This record gives sequence, C-alpha cells and structure tokens, in this order.
Amino acid sequence: MTEAAIDVPGSSGATYALVNLGCKVNRVESDGFERLLQRTGFRPVEDGVPASLVVVNTCTVTGEAEKKTRKAVRQALRSHPGALVMVTGCAAAISPEVFSLMDGRVQVVPKAEADLFLGKLSAVSGHKAASAVAPAEGLARAFDGPAELSRTRRGVKVQDGCNNACTYCIVHVARGKATSRPADEVLRDSLALAEGGAGEVVLSGINLGSYDWEGMKLADLLLRLLAATEGQAVRFRISSIEPMDVDDALVELLAASGGRVCRHLHLPLQSGSSKVLGEMERPYCADEFLHLVERLYRACPTLSLSTDIIAGFPGETEAEFQETLEMARACRFSKIHAFPYSQREGTPAAVRADQVAPEVKTARARQLRQLAVQLRREDFARRIGTEELAVVEEPGRACTESYYEIPAPQGLTPGELVKTTIPATFLA
Repeated sequence: MTEAAIDVPGSSGATYALVNLGCKVNRVESDGFERLLQRTGFRPVEDGVPASLVVVNTCTVTGEAEKKTRKAVRQALRSHPGALVMVTGCAAAISPEVFSLMDGRVQVVPKAEADLFLGKLSAVSGHKAASAVAPAEGLARAFDGPAELSRTRRGVKVQDGCNNACTYCIVHVARGKATSRPADEVLRDSLALAEGGAGEVVLSGINLGSYDWEGMKLADLLLRLLAATEGQAVRFRISSIEPMDVDDALVELLAASGGRVCRHLHLPLQSGSSKVLGEMERPYCADEFLHLVERLYRACPTLSLSTDIIAGFPGETEAEFQETLEMARACRFSKIHAFPYSQREGTPAAVRADQVAPEVKTARARQLRQLAVQLRREDFARRIGTEELAVVEEPGRACTESYYEIPAPQGLTPGELVKTTIPATFLA
C-alpha cells in the first residue's frame, strides 16, 4: 500500500463521513474509527457537504445486507465527489473486488489493518501522526475523556470471530475463527467509558459467549468488571449470546448482581422447529432451547429475553412455522427481530432447491412481527409498578434494565443511573 494510493484532499481541512452497517460489533468498531480520526485532525463533515474521506463499515450477513452495502458505497461515491472511500468490514472481506472495481477512489481495507491505514492517512494529509495508536490494539480503544462521549450507553468489543458454521451465515468466513481480547484491555476500556459518563457498558462480540482469555470466561470477566467498578454508577449489558454458551456461572451472576449486570439477554432462537434448527446446523434443538429459557426464568424471574427469528428458511413447512410461533409464545420474548430468510451466496442454504416462495416468507415474517408486538406489550404489562434501574439517555428519556425506553424525571443528567418505578406506558 503506497502513500500515493491513500492520499486525501487538503491538509488542514480534511473531513470525514462514516457509514455504519450491520451489527453492534460494527457500531463499536466504527466508534473506534471516529476516535482515531478525530485524534489525528479530521473533522466530521457537516450535513450536505462533501467529505474528503468516507469510511463505510460493511455488513454481509444476508443477501439483502450485501445489496444495501453496495448501495451505500455507490451513494458515498455520488455524494462525496473526489473523496477517498475506505471500504472495510465483512462484505469487503468476502467480495473485495466488487468494491474496488466500483471506482478508483475506493480503497478496500481489511478490518485488522484499518487503524494503521487511517494513521497513514493522517500523516499523508499533514495531520498529527497516529503515533500513539499501536496496531496490535485494534479498533476497540479506550476513550480519551468525557469530551468524546456522545452517548450514555456505549459498547466495548471483547470478542471477534465465530467457530460455528450455520448454513445460512457467512460471517464466520468474513470474521474468521473466534478470538478474545485480553481482559486487561476490556477492563481499561470499560473503566474509561464509566469515568467518561457512560451509565451502561455493553459487552459486544460476534460470538460473545465463546469468550475465553487464559481460562477466563464471560461470567469471570463480568465479575472482574463489577469488582473494578464497585461504587461507580455503571452497569453492564450482554449484547447477544448463543443459547449453548449460557452456563451456570452466567445464570447465577444474572440472578445475584442486583441489576449491575442487566437482567436481559438477547438469545437467538432462529426457529422453533427442531427439524429446521438441525438443517440450519444450530447446535441445539427446540426442547433444549425451551429448557434453557425455563431455567433462566426460574433463576431470574424478572429476566427480559429478546431474540432473532428467521422466517421461511428453505424447506420450512407451515406446520414448522407454527412451531416457531408456539415457541415464541412459550418463551415470552420481550422483543423479536424477525427476518424473512435472505439467500446469501456462498452458504449451503442458498443453493437448496426447496426455497420458500418470497410471498410466503414475507407473510410469515409479518405474522412474527405482529406476534412480537403482542408479546412486547404483555411483557411490559407484567413490569408496570415494579422497580428497575434505568440509565438516562437524554433529558426526559431513559432505558430500563429490561430494555424499554421510558419517560425519565426531569433534571437528571444523561448517563445517570436511577431506580425507577415502571410506568404504565413505554416510549420504545
């Protein structure tokens, strides 16, 4: 990679725009891009003004996500004439040539090289070089101070990659094998966020439950974080965890932490049919998932459970879809992210001959979303009049432990944790 290839317009007035697509891990990584760019002299561009650098952090989890990613890069090229467009992330890892052939201004950069690439940009553009940024530290760096904290619920990336190979997913190819960040780095970043005013730190990863740093598992990491922040007004949330990774230690911690580890789990189901789960190569059956949910509710009766469900996976019959609806009711999910199955080129499911008709997938996803609305209202109704810790996100608005946005008393500072009685209505 030559310096000529990464030059950007201007020296003292270099600006950037950032386009983030996909999961919470991408969001955390994009936050890291912004911090690095701002430390090295770049300014965020004003709305409607062309930037000199555009960073597109891509997603490729489904065929539809891939289409949106390509559209985003083309839009960046149109909206920012003359800008260097850095394309990184999962879609760039799977199909780099698709993006590099779009325009000579596109530079495809592997995620592992992104911080080094951005550091070179600052030097070439005449800004302060990113000498303080060690490439080995990656993207999930600590905040420099409160001035950089723009949101009160912030993510820390603790894990990357996945050792599973679900038949609909290509992320394990894009991200590679599961890796864990050193516990000391996670602790450093979390403390910086707490000291900067974050009331909630969200632990994020591609397969978060596989965290294993020198024998330290996810529950052990959380215990260390709790001990290090004892007396501070900060809580921790697990962003998403696979059912097979929920162990006894984590269940006990959720029940015993008094809300400092949010009694909320995002537990992907994907299907309520054991046959469909087997064809997805998910490492559990429907009964095992339901038994886990029942165990979680016994240990932690106020637990809030959200999930992901795919509607219309190849070969899914109407009866199997009805099993999914019944499972969702039995699990009493507080939120369901429902998706019609989208063929992702390069995955085993995409080449199956028994694809479900598009109109059937759409109708099933619509049914799931309707059920999701009903279940969310029922879950919230059970919480009315109970007490939970809520973090104030902005004046008049707070996020509860169970992941509802509710009105917040006036006069509270964003980032503040407050014990609140759940009102009769929620905002989101």
